[in-house]
Amino acid sequence: MTKKLTHIEHPLVQYKLSLMRKKDTSTGDFRMLMSEIGMLLAYEVTRDLPIEHRPIETPLAHMNAPFLKDKDMVLISILRAGNGLLDGFLKLVPTARVGHIGLYRDPKTHIAVEYYFKVPRDIEDRDTIVLDPMLATGHSAVAALDRLKQTNPKSIKFVCLLAAPEGIEYLHEFHPDVPIYTAAIDEKLNDKKYIVPGLGDAGDRLFGTQ
Repeated sequence: MTKKLTHIEHPLVQYKLSLMRKKDTSTGDFRMLMSEIGMLLAYEVTRDLPIEHRPIETPLAHMNAPFLKDKDMVLISILRAGNGLLDGFLKLVPTARVGHIGLYRDPKTHIAVEYYFKVPRDIEDRDTIVLDPMLATGHSAVAALDRLKQTNPKSIKFVCLLAAPEGIEYLHEFHPDVPIYTAAIDEKLNDKKYIVPGLGDAGDRLFGTQ
């Protein structure tokens, strides 16, 4: 484990992920489970957010209460599967702003190709969290981070459900400053560049397009 890699092993996360891995899990259940895991991951990923104390009045007394110090964060969904995690994150942090990066993997070269990019204008003042369920080859993640860094966000974290060792190594090669948060580190990539044992194509299972 490196300093920039956090393996979130909470029992509820691992249990729900096991249910998602099962090939007979329905589209509806898969979608619900991804949202639930997204919320649990959000709790872990945001635990270091800075706070400041401000005076408030409760029904019984005055007190200095903790509030988030900085502007609302920005959640960046890598389309299309990232939207499954986005839903859970927004349940926990409903005030977050949202950006989208559209990428698809060329079936022959496995290289990520961008087709859409839209983020908040004042992103340079905000902490960003990039969401993509699968860190396989790392090409899509690196392409997304390359593009996002052009907007100079205050900070960047990368969150996924599953990561392959190859993807972790590739992302850290190009973006060693970006911490990775993942619920599982799987064995390897197969010859088609899918994570093994994995859970299949997250986007197809999320939207029922298998």
